[in-house]
Amino acid sequence: MKTPKAGRVGAIGLAMALMATLMVPAYGVSQGKKDADIPKAAREQGAKEAPAVLQAAGLPCQVSDARKIGEDKKNKVNYYEVACGAGQMGYVLQAPAAGAPTAFSCIEANTPPAPGQAPSAPCILPGNQNPKALLQPLMKTAGVECLPESARGIGQTKSNTYMEVACQGGAGYILLASVPFDGAKPLQAQNCLLYDESESNIKCTLSDKTARMAVIDKVAAAANNGCAVKDRRFVGIAKDGSTFYEASCNDGKGYIYKTAVGGNLVETYECAKATQILGGCTLTDARQAQSEQAGLYTRLVSNAGGKCEVEKYALFPTRNPREEVVELVCKDGKGAILMSTAGQKSTVVDCGRAPIAGYKCSMGSDNGFASLTSDLKRLQQGTTCEVSNSRVVGKTDKGTTYVEVACADKLKGYMIEYSSTPAINAVNVVGCAFAGNCKLPGNT
Repeated sequence: MKTPKAGRVGAIGLAMALMATLMVPAYGVSQGKKDADIPKAAREQGAKEAPAVLQAAGLPCQVSDARKIGEDKKNKVNYYEVACGAGQMGYVLQAPAAGAPTAFSCIEANTPPAPGQAPSAPCILPGNQNPKALLQPLMKTAGVECLPESARGIGQTKSNTYMEVACQGGAGYILLASVPFDGAKPLQAQNCLLYDESESNIKCTLSDKTARMAVIDKVAAAANNGCAVKDRRFVGIAKDGSTFYEASCNDGKGYIYKTAVGGNLVETYECAKATQILGGCTLTDARQAQSEQAGLYTRLVSNAGGKCEVEKYALFPTRNPREEVVELVCKDGKGAILMSTAGQKSTVVDCGRAPIAGYKCSMGSDNGFASLTSDLKRLQQGTTCEVSNSRVVGKTDKGTTYVEVACADKLKGYMIEYSSTPAINAVNVVGCAFAGNCKLPGNT
Protein backbone atom coordinates (compact mmCIF):
# COMPACT_ATOMS: atom_id res chain seq x y z
CA MET A 1 0.00 0.00 0.00
CA LYS A 2 1.56 3.28 -1.03
CA THR A 3 1.95 6.16 1.36
CA PRO A 4 2.82 9.78 0.54
CA LYS A 5 6.49 10.67 0.44
CA ALA A 6 8.07 13.62 2.13
CA GLY A 7 7.26 16.99 0.65
CA ARG A 8 3.91 16.04 -0.88
CA VAL A 9 1.74 17.08 2.05
CA GLY A 10 1.73 19.79 4.67
CA ALA A 11 -0.16 22.50 2.84
CA ILE A 12 -2.59 23.06 5.71
CA GLY A 13 -0.04 24.39 8.17
CA LEU A 14 1.50 26.64 5.53
CA ALA A 15 -1.85 27.95 4.31
CA MET A 16 -3.09 28.68 7.80
CA ALA A 17 0.16 30.37 8.74
CA LEU A 18 -0.06 32.56 5.67
CA MET A 19 -3.62 33.45 6.58
CA ALA A 20 -2.45 34.58 9.99
CA THR A 21 0.30 36.68 8.44
CA LEU A 22 -1.54 38.20 5.49
CA MET A 23 -5.06 38.57 6.73
CA VAL A 24 -6.23 42.06 7.66
CA PRO A 25 -9.15 41.42 10.04
CA ALA A 26 -12.32 43.16 9.00
CA TYR A 27 -14.11 42.42 12.25
CA GLY A 28 -11.43 41.98 14.85
CA VAL A 29 -9.53 38.88 15.88
CA SER A 30 -11.75 35.82 15.35
CA GLN A 31 -9.94 33.33 17.55
CA GLY A 32 -11.62 32.67 20.89
CA LYS A 33 -14.80 34.56 20.10
CA LYS A 34 -18.14 33.45 21.41
CA ASP A 35 -21.24 33.39 19.26
CA ALA A 36 -22.50 36.61 20.83
CA ASP A 37 -19.21 38.31 19.95
CA ILE A 38 -19.51 37.66 16.21
CA PRO A 39 -20.61 40.96 14.70
CA LYS A 40 -23.95 40.96 12.93
CA ALA A 41 -22.34 42.62 9.92
CA ALA A 42 -19.83 39.77 9.62
CA ARG A 43 -22.68 37.29 9.47
CA GLU A 44 -24.69 39.32 7.00
CA GLN A 45 -21.73 39.72 4.68
CA GLY A 46 -20.82 36.02 5.04
CA ALA A 47 -24.38 34.93 4.26
CA LYS A 48 -24.37 37.13 1.19
CA GLU A 49 -20.98 36.24 -0.26
CA ALA A 50 -20.00 32.75 0.99
CA PRO A 51 -22.57 30.64 -0.95
CA ALA A 52 -21.07 31.68 -4.27
CA VAL A 53 -17.59 30.79 -3.00
CA LEU A 54 -18.83 27.37 -1.91
CA GLN A 55 -20.39 26.79 -5.29
CA ALA A 56 -17.14 27.74 -7.02
CA ALA A 57 -15.30 25.30 -4.74
CA GLY A 58 -17.69 22.52 -5.77
CA LEU A 59 -18.94 21.79 -2.26
CA PRO A 60 -22.56 20.64 -1.68
CA CYS A 61 -23.05 22.70 1.46
CA GLN A 62 -26.47 24.12 2.36
CA VAL A 63 -25.32 27.14 4.33
CA SER A 64 -26.98 27.39 7.74
CA ASP A 65 -24.65 30.07 9.11
CA ALA A 66 -21.74 32.09 7.81
CA ARG A 67 -19.40 34.90 8.68
CA LYS A 68 -16.77 36.88 6.91
CA ILE A 69 -13.49 36.43 8.79
CA GLY A 70 -11.57 39.17 7.05
CA GLU A 71 -9.67 40.10 3.94
CA ASP A 72 -6.18 40.54 2.65
CA LYS A 73 -6.61 43.85 0.84
CA LYS A 74 -3.12 43.84 -0.63
CA ASN A 75 -3.55 40.45 -2.33
CA LYS A 76 -7.31 40.78 -2.77
CA VAL A 77 -8.27 37.63 -0.88
CA ASN A 78 -11.39 37.24 1.27
CA TYR A 79 -11.85 34.69 4.06
CA TYR A 80 -15.10 33.15 5.30
CA GLU A 81 -16.35 30.52 7.70
CA VAL A 82 -19.51 28.59 6.86
CA ALA A 83 -21.64 26.08 8.74
CA CYS A 84 -23.47 23.55 6.59
CA GLY A 85 -26.33 22.31 8.71
CA ALA A 86 -26.87 19.27 10.91
CA GLY A 87 -24.50 16.36 10.26
CA GLN A 88 -22.36 18.27 7.75
CA MET A 89 -18.80 19.50 8.09
CA GLY A 90 -18.19 23.25 8.10
CA TYR A 91 -15.42 25.08 6.27
CA VAL A 92 -13.04 28.00 6.24
CA LEU A 93 -12.88 29.44 2.72
CA GLN A 94 -10.06 31.33 1.07
CA ALA A 95 -11.42 33.27 -1.92
CA PRO A 96 -9.02 35.25 -4.14
CA ALA A 97 -10.45 37.88 -6.45
CA ALA A 98 -9.00 35.94 -9.38
CA GLY A 99 -8.64 32.17 -9.36
CA ALA A 100 -10.34 29.24 -7.70
CA PRO A 101 -11.19 29.33 -3.99
CA THR A 102 -9.63 26.98 -1.46
CA ALA A 103 -11.71 25.22 1.19
CA PHE A 104 -10.48 23.80 4.50
CA SER A 105 -12.73 21.63 6.65
CA CYS A 106 -13.12 22.73 10.26
CA ILE A 107 -10.90 19.81 11.30
CA GLU A 108 -8.13 21.31 9.19
CA ALA A 109 -8.88 24.91 10.17
CA ASN A 110 -8.79 23.99 13.86
CA THR A 111 -5.37 22.36 13.53
CA PRO A 112 -2.51 24.54 14.85
CA PRO A 113 0.18 25.36 12.28
CA ALA A 114 2.78 24.04 14.73
CA PRO A 115 2.77 22.34 18.16
CA GLY A 116 2.12 24.77 20.96
CA GLN A 117 0.60 27.38 18.67
CA ALA A 118 -3.05 28.35 18.37
CA PRO A 119 -5.00 27.68 15.16
CA SER A 120 -4.64 30.55 12.71
CA ALA A 121 -8.29 30.74 11.62
CA PRO A 122 -10.41 28.28 13.63
CA CYS A 123 -14.09 27.61 13.12
CA ILE A 124 -16.14 29.42 15.78
CA LEU A 125 -19.70 29.38 14.46
CA PRO A 126 -22.10 27.48 16.77
CA GLY A 127 -22.77 24.84 14.11
CA ASN A 128 -19.05 24.10 13.84
CA GLN A 129 -18.23 23.61 17.51
CA ASN A 130 -17.57 19.85 17.45
CA PRO A 131 -16.41 18.85 13.96
CA LYS A 132 -14.65 15.66 15.12
CA ALA A 133 -18.03 14.19 16.13
CA LEU A 134 -18.99 14.27 12.43
CA LEU A 135 -16.15 11.88 11.66
CA GLN A 136 -17.68 8.86 13.42
CA PRO A 137 -20.33 8.08 10.75
CA LEU A 138 -17.79 8.86 8.02
CA MET A 139 -15.30 6.41 9.52
CA LYS A 140 -18.06 3.81 9.60
CA THR A 141 -18.66 4.23 5.88
CA ALA A 142 -14.94 3.51 5.46
CA GLY A 143 -15.42 0.24 7.37
CA VAL A 144 -14.05 1.34 10.73
CA GLU A 145 -15.81 1.50 14.08
CA CYS A 146 -14.25 4.53 15.77
CA LEU A 147 -15.47 6.99 18.38
CA PRO A 148 -13.10 9.91 17.73
CA GLU A 149 -11.29 11.33 20.74
CA SER A 150 -9.30 13.83 18.71
CA ALA A 151 -8.56 14.70 15.11
CA ARG A 152 -6.18 16.91 13.18
CA GLY A 153 -5.60 18.01 9.63
CA ILE A 154 -2.31 16.85 8.12
CA GLY A 155 -2.33 18.32 4.65
CA GLN A 156 -3.55 18.09 1.09
CA THR A 157 -2.21 16.74 -2.17
CA LYS A 158 -3.81 17.32 -5.55
CA SER A 159 -6.14 14.38 -5.00
CA ASN A 160 -6.45 13.78 -1.25
CA THR A 161 -7.08 15.48 2.06
CA TYR A 162 -5.21 13.75 4.90
CA MET A 163 -6.45 13.73 8.50
CA GLU A 164 -5.42 11.81 11.60
CA VAL A 165 -8.19 10.44 13.82
CA ALA A 166 -7.50 9.00 17.28
CA CYS A 167 -10.25 6.69 18.56
CA GLN A 168 -11.32 5.72 22.03
CA GLY A 169 -9.51 2.52 23.00
CA GLY A 170 -6.17 3.51 21.48
CA ALA A 171 -6.67 2.81 17.78
CA GLY A 172 -5.77 5.48 15.27
CA TYR A 173 -6.28 6.05 11.56
CA ILE A 174 -5.19 8.23 8.70
CA LEU A 175 -8.30 9.30 6.84
CA LEU A 176 -7.95 9.91 3.09
CA ALA A 177 -10.70 12.07 1.67
CA SER A 178 -11.35 14.23 -1.37
CA VAL A 179 -9.96 17.70 -2.04
CA PRO A 180 -11.66 19.76 -0.80
CA PHE A 181 -12.94 17.56 1.99
CA ASP A 182 -16.42 16.22 1.15
CA GLY A 183 -17.89 13.56 3.41
CA ALA A 184 -20.33 12.51 0.69
CA LYS A 185 -17.45 11.27 -1.46
CA PRO A 186 -15.56 7.98 -0.90
CA LEU A 187 -13.17 7.91 2.05
CA GLN A 188 -10.45 5.49 3.05
CA ALA A 189 -9.31 4.83 6.63
CA GLN A 190 -5.78 3.44 6.96
CA ASN A 191 -4.47 2.04 10.24
CA CYS A 192 -1.86 4.25 11.90
CA LEU A 193 0.29 1.14 12.38
CA LEU A 194 0.86 1.13 8.63
CA TYR A 195 2.39 4.60 8.88
CA ASP A 196 4.43 3.68 11.96
CA GLU A 197 6.26 1.11 9.81
CA SER A 198 6.49 3.13 6.58
CA GLU A 199 8.96 5.70 5.28
CA SER A 200 6.19 8.23 4.71
CA ASN A 201 6.52 11.68 6.22
CA ILE A 202 2.98 11.19 7.56
CA LYS A 203 3.02 9.94 11.15
CA CYS A 204 0.31 9.55 13.76
CA THR A 205 0.92 11.85 16.71
CA LEU A 206 -2.41 11.99 18.56
CA SER A 207 -1.73 8.66 20.31
CA ASP A 208 1.36 6.51 20.79
CA LYS A 209 2.26 3.25 19.08
CA THR A 210 2.10 1.28 22.34
CA ALA A 211 -1.56 2.15 22.75
CA ARG A 212 -2.25 1.21 19.14
CA MET A 213 -0.48 -2.14 19.53
CA ALA A 214 -2.73 -3.02 22.48
CA VAL A 215 -5.33 -4.06 19.91
CA ILE A 216 -3.33 -7.29 19.52
CA ASP A 217 -4.20 -8.29 23.09
CA LYS A 218 -7.89 -7.83 22.29
CA VAL A 219 -7.58 -9.90 19.11
CA ALA A 220 -5.69 -12.66 20.97
CA ALA A 221 -8.41 -12.73 23.61
CA ALA A 222 -11.06 -13.04 20.87
CA ALA A 223 -9.11 -15.98 19.37
CA ASN A 224 -9.48 -17.78 22.72
CA ASN A 225 -6.46 -20.02 22.04
CA GLY A 226 -4.80 -19.62 25.43
CA CYS A 227 -2.19 -17.10 24.32
CA ALA A 228 -1.00 -14.83 27.13
CA VAL A 229 0.64 -12.21 24.92
CA LYS A 230 4.35 -11.67 25.52
CA ASP A 231 5.28 -9.58 22.49
CA ARG A 232 3.41 -7.97 19.63
CA ARG A 233 4.05 -7.09 15.98
CA PHE A 234 2.07 -5.39 13.25
CA VAL A 235 2.56 -7.66 10.21
CA GLY A 236 0.81 -5.77 7.42
CA ILE A 237 -2.35 -5.06 5.49
CA ALA A 238 -3.64 -7.07 2.52
CA LYS A 239 -5.15 -5.63 -0.65
CA ASP A 240 -8.67 -6.33 0.61
CA GLY A 241 -8.02 -4.25 3.74
CA SER A 242 -7.51 -7.21 6.09
CA THR A 243 -4.94 -6.54 8.81
CA PHE A 244 -2.47 -9.10 10.15
CA TYR A 245 -0.89 -9.08 13.63
CA GLU A 246 1.63 -11.41 15.24
CA ALA A 247 1.69 -12.34 18.91
CA SER A 248 4.25 -14.42 20.78
CA CYS A 249 2.90 -16.10 23.90
CA ASN A 250 4.34 -16.77 27.34
CA ASP A 251 4.16 -20.53 26.70
CA GLY A 252 6.50 -20.23 23.69
CA LYS A 253 3.83 -20.55 21.03
CA GLY A 254 3.02 -17.87 18.48
CA TYR A 255 0.21 -16.86 16.17
CA ILE A 256 -0.67 -14.57 13.31
CA TYR A 257 -4.16 -13.09 13.53
CA LYS A 258 -6.13 -11.84 10.56
CA THR A 259 -8.75 -9.16 11.18
CA ALA A 260 -11.34 -7.66 8.84
CA VAL A 261 -11.43 -3.98 7.88
CA GLY A 262 -13.65 -3.25 10.88
CA GLY A 263 -11.22 -4.94 13.29
CA ASN A 264 -13.07 -8.23 13.94
CA LEU A 265 -11.01 -11.41 14.11
CA VAL A 266 -11.34 -13.49 10.93
CA GLU A 267 -8.73 -16.22 11.20
CA THR A 268 -5.94 -17.48 13.45
CA TYR A 269 -2.75 -19.08 12.11
CA GLU A 270 -0.24 -21.00 14.18
CA CYS A 271 3.25 -19.77 13.38
CA ALA A 272 4.11 -23.21 12.03
CA LYS A 273 1.43 -22.74 9.37
CA ALA A 274 1.98 -19.06 8.65
CA THR A 275 5.10 -19.21 6.47
CA GLN A 276 3.24 -17.85 3.43
CA ILE A 277 1.58 -14.95 5.25
CA LEU A 278 3.54 -11.73 4.69
CA GLY A 279 6.83 -13.36 5.62
CA GLY A 280 5.53 -15.48 8.50
CA CYS A 281 6.29 -15.16 12.21
CA THR A 282 9.41 -13.43 13.51
CA LEU A 283 8.72 -13.18 17.24
CA THR A 284 8.85 -16.93 17.94
CA ASP A 285 11.13 -19.77 16.90
CA ALA A 286 9.17 -20.53 13.78
CA ARG A 287 11.78 -23.01 12.52
CA GLN A 288 11.21 -25.35 15.45
CA ALA A 289 7.44 -25.03 15.06
CA GLN A 290 7.71 -25.72 11.34
CA SER A 291 9.86 -28.80 11.96
CA GLU A 292 7.28 -30.16 14.40
CA GLN A 293 4.46 -29.43 11.93
CA ALA A 294 6.36 -31.15 9.09
CA GLY A 295 6.65 -34.23 11.30
CA LEU A 296 2.91 -34.14 11.93
CA TYR A 297 2.16 -33.97 8.20
CA THR A 298 4.54 -36.89 7.58
CA ARG A 299 2.54 -39.01 10.02
CA LEU A 300 -0.79 -37.92 8.53
CA VAL A 301 0.37 -38.91 5.03
CA SER A 302 1.47 -42.30 6.35
CA ASN A 303 -1.86 -42.83 8.08
CA ALA A 304 -3.62 -41.99 4.79
CA GLY A 305 -1.66 -44.72 2.99
CA GLY A 306 0.94 -42.49 1.35
CA LYS A 307 4.66 -42.00 1.78
CA CYS A 308 6.27 -38.56 2.13
CA GLU A 309 8.94 -37.36 4.53
CA VAL A 310 7.79 -33.76 4.49
CA GLU A 311 10.45 -31.12 3.89
CA LYS A 312 8.27 -28.09 3.05
CA TYR A 313 4.59 -27.32 3.19
CA ALA A 314 2.11 -24.53 2.49
CA LEU A 315 -1.57 -24.22 3.32
CA PHE A 316 -4.29 -23.56 0.77
CA PRO A 317 -6.96 -21.07 1.89
CA THR A 318 -10.20 -22.76 2.91
CA ARG A 319 -13.62 -21.49 3.96
CA ASN A 320 -14.21 -24.31 6.43
CA PRO A 321 -12.30 -23.81 9.72
CA ARG A 322 -12.47 -27.58 10.32
CA GLU A 323 -10.78 -28.34 7.01
CA GLU A 324 -7.10 -28.06 6.13
CA VAL A 325 -5.56 -28.52 2.69
CA VAL A 326 -1.77 -28.50 2.46
CA GLU A 327 0.69 -28.77 -0.39
CA LEU A 328 3.66 -30.91 0.60
CA VAL A 329 7.16 -31.21 -0.82
CA CYS A 330 8.87 -34.45 0.18
CA LYS A 331 12.60 -34.88 0.80
CA ASP A 332 12.85 -37.14 -2.29
CA GLY A 333 11.56 -34.27 -4.47
CA LYS A 334 8.05 -35.60 -4.95
CA GLY A 335 4.97 -33.59 -4.03
CA ALA A 336 1.46 -34.20 -2.77
CA ILE A 337 -1.71 -32.56 -1.55
CA LEU A 338 -2.91 -33.51 1.95
CA MET A 339 -6.59 -32.92 2.72
CA SER A 340 -7.71 -33.18 6.36
CA THR A 341 -11.03 -32.61 8.09
CA ALA A 342 -11.36 -32.63 11.86
CA GLY A 343 -12.58 -36.01 13.11
CA GLN A 344 -11.98 -37.75 9.77
CA LYS A 345 -9.13 -39.67 8.19
CA SER A 346 -6.88 -37.56 5.98
CA THR A 347 -6.61 -38.04 2.21
CA VAL A 348 -3.41 -37.65 0.22
CA VAL A 349 -3.22 -37.11 -3.55
CA ASP A 350 -0.07 -36.98 -5.68
CA CYS A 351 0.65 -33.92 -7.85
CA GLY A 352 -0.51 -35.62 -11.05
CA ARG A 353 -4.00 -36.35 -9.73
CA ALA A 354 -4.28 -33.22 -7.55
CA PRO A 355 -6.03 -31.12 -10.26
CA ILE A 356 -8.88 -33.66 -10.24
CA ALA A 357 -9.43 -32.68 -6.59
CA GLY A 358 -9.25 -28.99 -7.52
CA TYR A 359 -5.66 -28.29 -6.44
CA LYS A 360 -2.31 -27.79 -8.15
CA CYS A 361 1.21 -28.37 -6.87
CA SER A 362 3.44 -25.34 -7.32
CA MET A 363 6.14 -25.40 -4.63
CA GLY A 364 8.43 -28.18 -5.85
CA SER A 365 9.67 -29.62 -9.13
CA ASP A 366 7.27 -32.60 -9.20
CA ASN A 367 4.84 -32.13 -12.10
CA GLY A 368 3.05 -35.40 -11.36
CA PHE A 369 3.51 -36.78 -14.86
CA ALA A 370 5.04 -40.03 -13.54
CA SER A 371 1.81 -41.03 -11.78
CA LEU A 372 -0.27 -40.18 -14.86
CA THR A 373 2.09 -42.29 -16.99
CA SER A 374 1.65 -45.17 -14.56
CA ASP A 375 -2.16 -44.88 -14.76
CA LEU A 376 -2.04 -44.75 -18.57
CA LYS A 377 0.20 -47.81 -18.94
CA ARG A 378 -1.94 -49.82 -16.54
CA LEU A 379 -5.02 -49.18 -18.68
CA GLN A 380 -3.40 -49.04 -22.13
CA GLN A 381 -1.21 -52.11 -22.42
CA GLY A 382 1.78 -51.73 -24.73
CA THR A 383 1.76 -47.93 -24.97
CA THR A 384 5.16 -46.22 -25.01
CA CYS A 385 3.69 -42.83 -24.03
CA GLU A 386 5.53 -40.96 -21.32
CA VAL A 387 3.22 -38.15 -20.19
CA SER A 388 4.71 -34.70 -20.86
CA ASN A 389 1.66 -32.47 -20.39
CA SER A 390 -1.85 -32.68 -18.95
CA ARG A 391 -5.07 -30.77 -18.43
CA VAL A 392 -8.35 -31.44 -16.66
CA VAL A 393 -11.13 -31.48 -19.28
CA GLY A 394 -14.16 -31.67 -16.97
CA LYS A 395 -16.64 -33.90 -15.19
CA THR A 396 -19.16 -36.24 -16.75
CA ASP A 397 -22.80 -36.65 -15.73
CA LYS A 398 -21.87 -39.75 -13.76
CA GLY A 399 -19.30 -37.80 -11.71
CA THR A 400 -16.07 -39.03 -13.29
CA THR A 401 -13.38 -36.64 -14.53
CA TYR A 402 -11.48 -36.70 -17.82
CA VAL A 403 -7.82 -35.69 -17.95
CA GLU A 404 -6.12 -35.18 -21.29
CA VAL A 405 -2.45 -36.15 -21.48
CA ALA A 406 0.17 -35.51 -24.16
CA CYS A 407 3.16 -37.76 -24.89
CA ALA A 408 6.86 -36.90 -24.92
CA ASP A 409 7.34 -38.77 -28.23
CA LYS A 410 4.93 -36.26 -29.90
CA LEU A 411 2.52 -39.02 -30.89
CA LYS A 412 -1.14 -38.43 -30.15
CA GLY A 413 -2.05 -38.69 -26.49
CA TYR A 414 -5.03 -39.92 -24.52
CA MET A 415 -8.05 -39.08 -22.42
CA ILE A 416 -7.86 -40.80 -19.01
CA GLU A 417 -11.11 -41.13 -17.07
CA TYR A 418 -10.91 -40.94 -13.27
CA SER A 419 -13.43 -41.78 -10.58
CA SER A 420 -13.30 -39.71 -7.39
CA THR A 421 -15.01 -41.99 -4.88
CA PRO A 422 -13.98 -43.53 -2.62
CA ALA A 423 -10.58 -42.35 -3.91
CA ILE A 424 -9.21 -40.87 -7.14
CA ASN A 425 -8.59 -43.80 -9.46
CA ALA A 426 -8.07 -44.20 -13.23
CA VAL A 427 -10.90 -46.34 -14.67
CA ASN A 428 -10.75 -45.91 -18.46
CA VAL A 429 -8.64 -44.49 -21.29
CA VAL A 430 -9.49 -43.35 -24.85
CA GLY A 431 -6.99 -42.29 -27.51
CA CYS A 432 -7.19 -38.71 -28.74
CA ALA A 433 -7.65 -40.04 -32.26
CA PHE A 434 -11.07 -41.26 -31.10
CA ALA A 435 -11.92 -38.87 -28.26
CA GLY A 436 -12.44 -35.88 -30.54
CA ASN A 437 -11.93 -33.06 -28.03
CA CYS A 438 -8.20 -33.17 -27.29
CA LYS A 439 -6.53 -29.77 -27.35
CA LEU A 440 -2.97 -30.14 -26.05
CA PRO A 441 -0.14 -29.60 -28.58
CA GLY A 442 0.47 -32.82 -30.51
CA ASN A 443 -2.98 -34.22 -29.77
CA THR A 444 -5.04 -32.33 -32.35
